[in-house]
Amino acid sequence: MKPVVVMRPARGSASTVRLAAAQGLEVRAFPLSTIDPVAWDPPAPETVDALLLGSANALRHAGPALALYRDKPAFVVGSTTAMAARRAGLRVQLAGEGGLQQVIDAVPHRDTRLLRLAAREHVTLDLPPGISMDTRIVYETQHLPAPPGLAELLRTPALVLLHSAGLATHFVAECDRLGIARQLISLAALGPRIVAAAGDGWAEVRSAAKPAEADLLALAREMCQ
Repeated sequence: MKPVVVMRPARGSASTVRLAAAQGLEVRAFPLSTIDPVAWDPPAPETVDALLLGSANALRHAGPALALYRDKPAFVVGSTTAMAARRAGLRVQLAGEGGLQQVIDAVPHRDTRLLRLAAREHVTLDLPPGISMDTRIVYETQHLPAPPGLAELLRTPALVLLHSAGLATHFVAECDRLGIARQLISLAALGPRIVAAAGDGWAEVRSAAKPAEADLLALAREMCQ
């Protein structure tokens, strides 16, 4: 069986490794980035009706200012973000799985003022009529060079898990920098936007049925057979 590699930041990689082990899949972690907090200026709570959250990282790195919004409902992507929001004292009103655009399209009231806590690199959203949004950057990704162990592993047939478009772009750049041939590497991505960021020339590229960790690992098992 070809080795399976996860390269998301250390905390996320550890979670992926644990979930994979529970499903009988061995995954090796080589984090290629870190997540760092960014100082931000929180808007007055009375100007915010609800929070919009695309990642649990926003909750982990927002700092003490997050307490200002504990009585606010939250619209989030994914079960992990939903759990983190509840632990932070927020009321999760909607937890979607198809990305932030689908979540914001499902906001029930069209006179809602959203506070989006986001990464420095984040996707642009189309706002439905009547919805306004204040975006504050609370964390950023710092990319790391591929360690020798990963470079050596990628020179043999391997399956790489890709969790974000930013990670995919960095991974491609590292492969090109190190002269690693794409033809031996298969990619399992969390969604189509990540597939597009990875480009062409790989042994195989597939996207999970849904942007959820369980679906990505199910795809990895299938691709390893």
